[in-house]
Amino acid sequence: MAWTRYVAIGDSFTEGIGDTHPDGTPRGWADRAAELLAERAPGFGYANLAIRGRLLDQIVDDQLPAALALEPDLMSISGGGNDLLRPGVTVEALAARMEEAVAKARSTGADVVLFTGVDPADSAVIRRTRSRVMAFNGHLREIAARHGAYVVDQWSMDILRDWRMWGEDRLHMSPAGHRRVALAMLEALKVPDVEDWREPRLRPLPELSRSAQLLRDLRWARGHLVPWIGRRLRGRSSGDTVTAKRPALEPFAR
Repeated sequence: MAWTRYVAIGDSFTEGIGDTHPDGTPRGWADRAAELLAERAPGFGYANLAIRGRLLDQIVDDQLPAALALEPDLMSISGGGNDLLRPGVTVEALAARMEEAVAKARSTGADVVLFTGVDPADSAVIRRTRSRVMAFNGHLREIAARHGAYVVDQWSMDILRDWRMWGEDRLHMSPAGHRRVALAMLEALKVPDVEDWREPRLRPLPELSRSAQLLRDLRWARGHLVPWIGRRLRGRSSGDTVTAKRPALEPFAR
């Protein structure tokens, strides 16, 4: 299948936070995947409507209609991660909204790619959501099966539990992490002749002493966790003043 009209919707994961182009704008796995798809399809167009901090309702209500208006033949839909960090949200409600989005996209004939959440077992804070992420992942797989969508199973990608795949904030992937997700997406789509996301293999990181780990965690909390909590308490989002980086379907250019 040679797709020629790819549209990505979602939050900071899809916007590409943690990975940048030389000009400082977000790159990320979606841009990386689009670049590789463009090499295989003359006239390939790509749009990315994702905005950091968005909740799933905002993605479905605001980004999905705009995406469908672009008449894509391939869509990636990712969301729910920000919701799962909030205690009042139910997994079942999230799943219902995601299924609504997938059904609408598939009804147009577009192929759809979904992404399970990464296993947060090694994160001191986010691991508390592990059971909810696992439950939501189960719903995502069932939704994909019912509607004929593709799934990138990040939960089973053990390499994503290596901290070298993540940025300093521990919430957004590093360029290396985004690269591997892009390749995993193309593998899920069965695109031939692409690199293996499992390579290169990484040697285990040296173990830190307890005091070194504590110092590292304190620096992270002061630099990233406290500001994040502050935004939550003020009802603010990191994406409040951000607009979509590629709102129109355009040829992909490096």
